[in-house]
Amino acid sequence: MGFNAETTADEVIQGVDLSGKTVIVTGANSGIGFEAARALASAGAELIVTARDRAKVEDTVARLREIVPRSNVQGVEMELSSLASVRAAADQIRQLAPAVHILINNAGIMFSPFERTKDGFESQFGVNHLGHFVLTGRLLPNLIAGAPARVINVSSSAHMFSDILWDDVNWERTPYNKFIAYAQAKTANVLFSVELNRRLAGRGVRAFSLHPGGIPTNLLRFMGPDDFSGVGEAYKTIATGEPNTYQMPMKTIPQGAATTVWAAVARELSDKGGQFLSDCQIAPPGRGDRVG
Repeated sequence: MGFNAETTADEVIQGVDLSGKTVIVTGANSGIGFEAARALASAGAELIVTARDRAKVEDTVARLREIVPRSNVQGVEMELSSLASVRAAADQIRQLAPAVHILINNAGIMFSPFERTKDGFESQFGVNHLGHFVLTGRLLPNLIAGAPARVINVSSSAHMFSDILWDDVNWERTPYNKFIAYAQAKTANVLFSVELNRRLAGRGVRAFSLHPGGIPTNLLRFMGPDDFSGVGEAYKTIATGEPNTYQMPMKTIPQGAATTVWAAVARELSDKGGQFLSDCQIAPPGRGDRVG
């Protein structure tokens, strides 16, 4: 079946059997994280979901069990802005699931005001990249035990607009720009996927990054009316300096979750890794105009 930008998570998961497979989804309490978790649970996956506080974890588990009555779902509290919380959550997951087959690093924040994590990192870089970096590293023995396994980092087309600010990752000297801060974090997700795949493909662990599309979820909660014009100004040129004519089409939540689910289950990705995915396909090379 040829999937595209309008494909939904249910269409991707149709006919897939994940019985006996352990899947972890971070930030599964809302938006595309919840939709991806629901679709994967419907295929029989043994699911572990995370959210940033106990109430959200319990609510997420209860809703998934209600929607998918025969699902095997467990929840773990994890606050990505605290590496101590990430390590504690990873250790709990390691006890729950000696073998992990699919890790979906989905949780994140976008265009947030300047803050620092509990460990002193700029919050978008800390939450979107470093928290998942530590989680993945701590779960590597479990992923290797589950091989063939996949790590899926939910990134964004925003990676086109900034490299990592290597000389000032934490915005200690540079005037803060929340749009560029988000973009560098998403670039870090992409680069992490490439290097993780290079190191672990030989041990049966493949890594991918992806752009889910523009989706109206609570990820937009930090955006005011003026920000929608501000993001266009901030992304006026891409990292190469070329004029930015990119327009992002909007998707529904089921469509937005589809590429995540496809990355988790697509047979055609079994011998691949390190690629950037969009619209349930491997995105074309180059600057990424077609990513949508």
